[in-house]
Amino acid sequence: MSISKRLRRTWMTVHQWLGIGLTVLIVPISLSGAALVWHDDLDRLVAPSRYAVTSGEVSQTPAAYFASAEAASPGLTAAQLRFPEKEGWPVTVSVRGAPAEAGARPRFQTVFLDPPTANVLGVSEFGSSFIGAMHMLHGNLMAPQFSGRQIVGWVGVAMLLLSLTGIWLWWPRNGAFRRAMRWTRSSDQLSNLHQFAGFWIAIPLAIVSATGIYLSFPQQARPLLGMVAPMSTQSGRPNFNAPIVTNPKLDAGAALQLAQQSAPSLAPAAVSRPTRQSGAWRVQMRDADGDVSNIDVVDETSEVRPVANTALAGDRASQWIRWIHEGSHSPVLWAILVFLTGILPPVFAVTGIVMWLRRRAAVRHVANLRAKAAQAQPAE
Repeated sequence: MSISKRLRRTWMTVHQWLGIGLTVLIVPISLSGAALVWHDDLDRLVAPSRYAVTSGEVSQTPAAYFASAEAASPGLTAAQLRFPEKEGWPVTVSVRGAPAEAGARPRFQTVFLDPPTANVLGVSEFGSSFIGAMHMLHGNLMAPQFSGRQIVGWVGVAMLLLSLTGIWLWWPRNGAFRRAMRWTRSSDQLSNLHQFAGFWIAIPLAIVSATGIYLSFPQQARPLLGMVAPMSTQSGRPNFNAPIVTNPKLDAGAALQLAQQSAPSLAPAAVSRPTRQSGAWRVQMRDADGDVSNIDVVDETSEVRPVANTALAGDRASQWIRWIHEGSHSPVLWAILVFLTGILPPVFAVTGIVMWLRRRAAVRHVANLRAKAAQAQPAE
């Protein structure tokens, strides 16, 4: 047997058993990832009442939105106000409180408010919402206590191998690329579906899988990326769980006004209350292209500090990796491709298993025919 044939048989075995053995994990991870590409629109479809605004006019003060959100979530403190990103969408306020038990994560809720009235449209607890469930399923298989995130990362390694071995197996041995890229590569329609869709999505799937591996193993991946491009240390990153200043000197409206005066051409995107760590209101302002700038307003002194974009090259690369994996901050075409990388793996799993079962049945049939033929031969 030639080296080429031996390699092909090896990669076929790897491709086949990775796909069959990990189907039960690949399917939920892929489908939840596909759903998260359109998470805002899907959330609106699942819970339309949260988006039933009376108009798009943001006419209440930030303090009024904060107060309405806290009234809807007793015992929790409003942490961040986000203005609508799209016309006809609600104002949202993130509220949080102490964990229910020692060692647990703090409680987080999102309160949806009507922009012109600040009336509550709905309250969502991240862990119990549909979108929250999709995030947890995709990120850690809802089992963080059993190394779910690392399991997802190793499934990403398997998906990367499936993509690369799939390209190898698809590659025409006779050089007939034009025919290989057509639907009618063989007489078996399942095989055509598996190979045709697999070829066209293999490279995006490999990219999404590779970026997913990076996100699943940050403790190992960040130092590796830091060897290529400088990165900030994890300890230097802001602590979003830091205690909130419950009685600030400034109110949210005053902090927002000061930030707007320093950047009159930008529109407000979000206002975050000061924490004991920062001591400053964090105001996010959005330009016409959707890019966000951060402005800090020191609570004690009212000093306005535009936050320069000083992220190191490695930090920016890490953010791009996340955006590439999510299909966000990118053209619609890439978002569609990322969506397809979540929809098609279950199709590959089903068609691949059926093809494998058919192949096994055909092998058994040939073996039976040979056995019958051997029995029918007269003894010498």
